[in-house]
Amino acid sequence: MKLSVIIPAYNEQESLPQLLEEIHSICNKNSISYEVIIVDDGSTDGSFEWIESMSEKSENLHGIRFRYNCGKAAALSAGFKLCSGEYVVTMDGDLQDNPVEIPEMLEKLQNGVDMVSGWKKKRYDPWHKTLPSKFFNMTVRSMSGVKLHDFNCGFKAYKQEVVKTLHIYGELHRFIPVIAHWNGFSVEEHVVVHRSRIHGKSKYGLARLSNGFFDLVSLMFLHKYTYRPLHLFGFLGLFCSMFGFAILSWFALQWLLTGALHMRPLILGGIAAILLGFQIVSLGLLAEMLVQKSKNDYPVSLVTSHIDKRKLL
Repeated sequence: MKLSVIIPAYNEQESLPQLLEEIHSICNKNSISYEVIIVDDGSTDGSFEWIESMSEKSENLHGIRFRYNCGKAAALSAGFKLCSGEYVVTMDGDLQDNPVEIPEMLEKLQNGVDMVSGWKKKRYDPWHKTLPSKFFNMTVRSMSGVKLHDFNCGFKAYKQEVVKTLHIYGELHRFIPVIAHWNGFSVEEHVVVHRSRIHGKSKYGLARLSNGFFDLVSLMFLHKYTYRPLHLFGFLGLFCSMFGFAILSWFALQWLLTGALHMRPLILGGIAAILLGFQIVSLGLLAEMLVQKSKNDYPVSLVTSHIDKRKLL
């Protein structure tokens, strides 16, 4: 068994030496063949220089460097592309995740689970971080249907086939369990020990709340309507058209009853609503044509031996 440990790091030079030592100790104790991929996300504290010097001494350590800070999702995506382990573990570089949990998470993967997501049941963060986190998790849980307590925990374990289907960008790393579930993989939760931060300070502010909400809306939209855009545009177009027809029908009834019809702005609004409805439906039909012409990229994990998998991709 080969394990790939991916660590996004941004100005974590003080924490990385201890973290690598802990990973090395746990993997050796449990006879786990492993590699560590540290993705330096534009650090300015000399983190990559340390990674570079250590990688020359150890074949297990690999480093990736971004020229500027690109975010956690980009760092994880780069690690996912380069990892080669049968199993993949992601964890933060601030020592708040404890590598001692790795063997238990891998055991769950070996027992058939596709992804194990950490749950910081007891957190050592200030209230202004824990309270918004609880609200965020409750919102994602209710909107996505994925029953997890902690979506944003960076400590996760995956089978390799899971990470190869994850296309994350922006701040979509918060929704990896949701994306994996929607891709047809089984996701299970595992309570992990959350340690207090020793070095440095948190890199996240309150802006991640609004960003997380917009990312969730975007994700839900893409999940529901990527392959059926007419369902969305058709509904909106039908609503506009019916609204316009209702207005014109009311004026038509007034004309039949009184024999008089005065041009009013509301009549023009009804006509505009009907035309807008037809335009929205037309956009939906054009989107359907584009979807039909695009390559089907439904996730395929397993095929029987006599089928050429390349024909399905």
